[in-house]
Amino acid sequence: MNAEETLKFLKSSVSDLSNTYTSALLAYTFSLAGEEDIRAELLKHLDSVATSDGSLLHWSQSSSERADSLAVETSSYLQYLATLRVGFVFSQDTVVALQALALYATKVFSPHGSSTVTVQSAGGDKHQFDVNQHNTLLYQETALQDVPGKYSVEVKGSACASVGVALFYNIPTPTEHSTLSIKTQAKPLTEGECNKANGQAFTLNITIQYNGPQESTNMAIVDVKVLSGFTADSASLERLQGSILVDSVDKKDDHILVYLSEVPKDTPIHYQLTIRQDLPVTNLKPAVVRIYYQTSDQAEAE
Repeated sequence: MNAEETLKFLKSSVSDLSNTYTSALLAYTFSLAGEEDIRAELLKHLDSVATSDGSLLHWSQSSSERADSLAVETSSYLQYLATLRVGFVFSQDTVVALQALALYATKVFSPHGSSTVTVQSAGGDKHQFDVNQHNTLLYQETALQDVPGKYSVEVKGSACASVGVALFYNIPTPTEHSTLSIKTQAKPLTEGECNKANGQAFTLNITIQYNGPQESTNMAIVDVKVLSGFTADSASLERLQGSILVDSVDKKDDHILVYLSEVPKDTPIHYQLTIRQDLPVTNLKPAVVRIYYQTSDQAEAE
């Protein structure tokens, strides 16, 4: 599709002005194409749906998932159109926002003058910033003490200054509730049970329980990460295979996967697994034992 056919297609869309972002993009496109009549029609509509804040205007499309980004892009297109004459640029919010800011800078720049910016809270927290030709490019900041609180900003002088506020806060990660629980306990084998030539050995006791809204889970998986330098005893794997609710037991790399047909509600289920040391490993890290039957419902223990 060539440029002429593209413009013809876009002209057929001008009658639908329900989307502010699309209307701004069309106004920008027809300005580049020199279609002044359509441009004027679109700008007249956009002027009627603009949000006014004193002498300032901005546009938004609150229903969009990218509402903040599209608001920047939409407003930037329209501020840029005020003086647009030639040139083509990419339709991205960052690019057109920078173009709008560059045009704004040409209007407010002055090689002379100075200003004092005063920031003050109702509680008396007060800060002053002097902006002059010697520090015009210097970034100045201070920490506000009365937070949360209301602050006023007053500017006196003849130089242009940009004022911004940065808010930092921490939201603790919410604790996910799981209907599954798992507990582990490692018990060393007695001398009679342990072949000293093969190093240490212990029994891993695993207790799982389900307390969800249903009578039981669907198929669940117990994932046992074996400690470095250790392996699961083959005899205990065979016993585990014959345990209650166990469909199958699988070895995968350094994991033992126990597939359960279900986990009944409010009934603790106990399993045992013997782990033997093959190679001595210093500074051992904890291994994790985990149970899950869906990605959003799982529990683990070390």
